[in-house]
Amino acid sequence: MKENSIVILDFGSQYNQLIARRVREMGVYAEVVPYYEDLEKIKARNPKGIILSGGPASVYLEGAPTVDKAMFDLGIPILGICYGMQLTQHLLGGEVARADKQEFGKAKIIIDGTENPFFKGVSKETEVWMSHGDHVTKIAPGFEKLAHTDSSTATLYNAEKKIYNVQFHPEVTHSAEGTKMLGNFVLEVCKCEKNWSLGNYIEETVKDIKEKVGDKKVILALSGGVDSSVAAVLIHKAIGDQLSCFFVDTGLMRKNEAEKVMKTYGEHYHMNIECVNAQDRFLDKLKGVSDPETKRKIIGHEFIAIFDEQKQKMKDAEFLAQGTIYPDVIESQSVKGPSATIKSHHNVGGLPEEMNFKLLEPLRELFKDEVRKVGRELGIPDHMIDRHPFPGPGLGIRIIGAVDKEKADILREADDIFISELRAAGLYQKVSQAFVVLLPVKSVGVMGDERTYEYTAVLRSADTVDFMTATWSHLPYEFLGKVSNRIINEVKGINRLTYDISSKPPATIEWE
Repeated sequence: MKENSIVILDFGSQYNQLIARRVREMGVYAEVVPYYEDLEKIKARNPKGIILSGGPASVYLEGAPTVDKAMFDLGIPILGICYGMQLTQHLLGGEVARADKQEFGKAKIIIDGTENPFFKGVSKETEVWMSHGDHVTKIAPGFEKLAHTDSSTATLYNAEKKIYNVQFHPEVTHSAEGTKMLGNFVLEVCKCEKNWSLGNYIEETVKDIKEKVGDKKVILALSGGVDSSVAAVLIHKAIGDQLSCFFVDTGLMRKNEAEKVMKTYGEHYHMNIECVNAQDRFLDKLKGVSDPETKRKIIGHEFIAIFDEQKQKMKDAEFLAQGTIYPDVIESQSVKGPSATIKSHHNVGGLPEEMNFKLLEPLRELFKDEVRKVGRELGIPDHMIDRHPFPGPGLGIRIIGAVDKEKADILREADDIFISELRAAGLYQKVSQAFVVLLPVKSVGVMGDERTYEYTAVLRSADTVDFMTATWSHLPYEFLGKVSNRIINEVKGINRLTYDISSKPPATIEWE
């Protein structure tokens, strides 16, 4: 499978993992490696093609990310996207400069010249997504122009070296026929075979877990969410009773979550599972803390401390398993390239530097929709797989500002009403993630002819495919009105409700 692969060099674009996702959707294995990966290691992978991702740097500045020029002489088809295009041109004799007219957002490209397999089945004029401040001012020797926009060269091709350059981002959904172009590169130009599937992924991952764990024990942080649930079932498939799951009740969970998780996994899957009541412990640690990054790290450190304590009961437990997935990794740190840190996830950026565990993260390379597919392949029921994401820090990052039990109880009730009404209206499966946020803001209201002074809450509902970009859900006014009435009338502590209509980017789906 890996001998029939595409290697993606990461130059720091927030879209870089989407390239891998698009390629894998075609049935071809794709692996993301840092741009500075040694050329001999790349050659040892024997890839069918190489893709250079976009990135925020300018190729002409000192210290800009670069590659060994010898890569372009390997005879392996190469596709340079955005920064990857500019770097290719810069290294092979072209020139790149700051553009007078920068292009951000949708643009129309016009395909020039003779037919080329890269544009097989693509319209003569098609809409793409641009995101660049630099552009190619002089084309490198041996390249011909395949497409242009009103203000820039959009696509270049070197027949001898089998190199394609595109200034736009074919990997994002905003590029109307971008997936077709990527497919043409992977299947027509690189001649890859469609031999990768999530079924194969499960088989290989189970094998890897068995080899890595051996006869040791694994402790898993089971939250009841999609990611940790799929990780639990996948690891249990590999090592059975060597896995022990612990549900940590932090006091920041959804309503009745502890009872639901214990019943589902203890009775339905016959897993070793224990509930650790740590509500007071977490809330004491968070007392008076308002900074979101500090809250995340406190919660992450406390999780590890609890599992260290559990390890004392299981002397042969060497591994801590987590449901970490790609978006967690991308947003938490520069994992395989120079991408910017957006926020720490407690199971990535919130972990202490020194732990008494080895980490086991079988879903680390998957996007959320891929995780759901793996779950279905493993036979997990739809009502569990289709649950909306719930962050590791729980309500701790949905209570803006300092956290306490009173606020957690208020938010728990409001969130339960919102989710219940979404299900009752048949809307839950139509939106990707929905929840309530509690603001550290009180306002005056009137209830029963009496003055109130209570909290403001925010409804948040987002639509997305990959959780890297998202739009706000256009929920019916009548529905929003019903939810507002119920929360304000039934939840003591909230007298005002608003609706978040921000998209990602520039906002994130969670507020903290």
